[in-house]
Amino acid sequence: MSARWIPFVRLTQFQLSQHFSQLTRFTRHALAAAAASAFAVNAHAQSTANPADANVALSGTTVSAKRLDAARNALSPDTGSSVYNFDQTDIETLPLGANTPLNQVLLQAPGVVQDSYGQLHVRGDHANLQYRIDGVIIPESISGFGQAIDARIASQINLITGALPAQFGYRTAGIVDIHTKGSPGLADGTADTGEPPKAFGGEVGVVFGSHADREVNTQLYGTKGALSYYFSARVSANDMGIENPTGDRNAIHDHTNQTNAFGMVSYLLNPDNRVSFMFGTANNRFQIPNLPGVAPQFTLDNGAIPDSSSLNAHQRELTDFQVLSWQSHISPKLDTQISLFHRTSRVDYTLDPIGDLVYNGVASNITRRNEAYGVQADSSYKLTDRHTLRFGLFVQQEHFSVDNTSNVFPADDSGQQTSGTPLTIVDNANDRGTTYGLYLQDEWKATDRLTVNYGARYDHVNTVTNEGQLSPRVGLTYDLTSRTRLHAGYSRYFTPPATEKIDTTSVAKFLNTTNALPSDANTAVRAERSDYFDLGVSHQLTSAITVGLDAYYRRVNHLQDEGQFGNALIYSTFNYEKGRIYGVEGTVNYRQGNVGAYLNVAVSRAMGQGIETGQFNFGADELAYIANHWVHLDHDQQVTGSAGVSYQWGRTLLSADALFGSGLRSGFVNSEHLPAYLQVNLGVGEKFNLPGVGRFDAKLSVLNVFDRVYELRDGTGIGVGAPQFGPRRTFYLAMSKPF
Repeated sequence: MSARWIPFVRLTQFQLSQHFSQLTRFTRHALAAAAASAFAVNAHAQSTANPADANVALSGTTVSAKRLDAARNALSPDTGSSVYNFDQTDIETLPLGANTPLNQVLLQAPGVVQDSYGQLHVRGDHANLQYRIDGVIIPESISGFGQAIDARIASQINLITGALPAQFGYRTAGIVDIHTKGSPGLADGTADTGEPPKAFGGEVGVVFGSHADREVNTQLYGTKGALSYYFSARVSANDMGIENPTGDRNAIHDHTNQTNAFGMVSYLLNPDNRVSFMFGTANNRFQIPNLPGVAPQFTLDNGAIPDSSSLNAHQRELTDFQVLSWQSHISPKLDTQISLFHRTSRVDYTLDPIGDLVYNGVASNITRRNEAYGVQADSSYKLTDRHTLRFGLFVQQEHFSVDNTSNVFPADDSGQQTSGTPLTIVDNANDRGTTYGLYLQDEWKATDRLTVNYGARYDHVNTVTNEGQLSPRVGLTYDLTSRTRLHAGYSRYFTPPATEKIDTTSVAKFLNTTNALPSDANTAVRAERSDYFDLGVSHQLTSAITVGLDAYYRRVNHLQDEGQFGNALIYSTFNYEKGRIYGVEGTVNYRQGNVGAYLNVAVSRAMGQGIETGQFNFGADELAYIANHWVHLDHDQQVTGSAGVSYQWGRTLLSADALFGSGLRSGFVNSEHLPAYLQVNLGVGEKFNLPGVGRFDAKLSVLNVFDRVYELRDGTGIGVGAPQFGPRRTFYLAMSKPF
């Protein structure tokens, strides 16, 4: 078996439409009859129990489902954008293989910067990622450090960045587009070989690691007639749930228990219509790691002060979502998908009652809840051979609340503690809000070489802010030669604040306490508005080597950023008055026989000026400086790199990858940056055929092979609450048994 490594294949709507039109040209008129015949054969097979006939039925149903898959994918254009593709083989080739967390998969794309708590920054943005599963937006969860979506569910992951078409709104730094293994006709997640999918199959696996890491995971999938399904579940625990605040090998008080599950059930009503239901759930519990040697900042009457290494704070994160979709090939020209969705999300921070109070001046039990439900509809209409219209809507209703019960000390006007007896302040809040958007765009094949996608969307949000915007978009691709493709685009973006990250603290309630806030603070976070320009080129240098170069510039008003302000590991949003973000990305990919390799380098700059909301999170000296100076955003990293290589040697897969960063920002108003770091990871995988057992897979992985000690954060900088270090050398052994 030869290795296949295609980490960042740049796809364009021109390629997708070519592929789909070719499929349509050969099969459109025959598919309906073939699928109808398949259903008849399937009914006959149930009475005759003939396996050959059953396979014929299964194949016919699969063809219909694959056609609907292609139609659904064609609903989402990416003309003018940059697309980085990971298929299932690419994921398995990473050193951790199928056990690689989703955020670690995305770090292999250019321009993606790692941060603490599993956060990602794409092209100088803070978070602002949108996740889609089989074309449906998954409503946002309250951010934390647990992984709500497992990369194991994906048959393909696309990271779409740059100047996005009108279809994509709200979270626009990057679109994480996940195609599930549960897609009908590809129920086992394998490549399309033309063979019918398995009637039933699955896999069970275990993982053991250095920090008492233990995990059990399973997948079940199958197809029966018009019904297909896929289920995945994972239960894990370890003693390094959150980044270590010290450079030691082991963290203090850092245990985690995590569970997540995903399911997809799809049913073909007829060759042109299907309904599907998918769900996901995650329940993650974390101890908050302790930093030894810290001196208390406040005094407490009649109470023993614990050592900073023995505090006992916890955080729990829960997320659930459900999506019901109907997809229809209404006519040879019209395709549509309509989805109803629901999501609940909750974060609970449980304080250390004495430790948080004497070390921070405030001890809070905090619960943030958010429930969202709504509808998403996307349609595609082939107006002529050269024009394809796409249009749709998104409507979401939210209910969000914060319960905050805090103990604080009395203080004078200068913030100095005046009593050792704490006060209790209850600061709860709740509200409802609506977000909606409409879009219309036209994909115009101006010539055989030039494709232009132009359109606009209108969005309106009425949550903590009441704002709207009409956003024009235009993108194009041009085939300069058979080996060289140019793409360019402009997008106007409207980014409403995520309601689950709004700090609702009441300024007046905390006056004259050790948690006092400036009386003129503005808590009404505003929507971000920006102009995005993108230009790129990709070139097939040889049959084995592809190179690419991409440049972008973003001019921003009311730039949104996030920070950890307070003792709870919960992020809050604030606005700079204006921002400017720009950068260049380069990629090189090699694939020849059993060898695959890639190298990505990105240079970027992200700056902001003037704090216009959330001022209570800053000191007076910071506010005064930022008001008149451009400052680096805390997640600004000048140089980022990723690289990898793989080699398939018989049944043995050898792989390595590396991450480089020049260092995130630190110091007063982010005026400094941390030292550069390089992390190298290795993996060795083997497939066995054991008597009486059959196929058995094993993989040994080593993260941070050279055991380099490096800091992601040092506890200074805007919105940074504590130091966080990258992982020390860590070993993992994963074993799995497919069936």
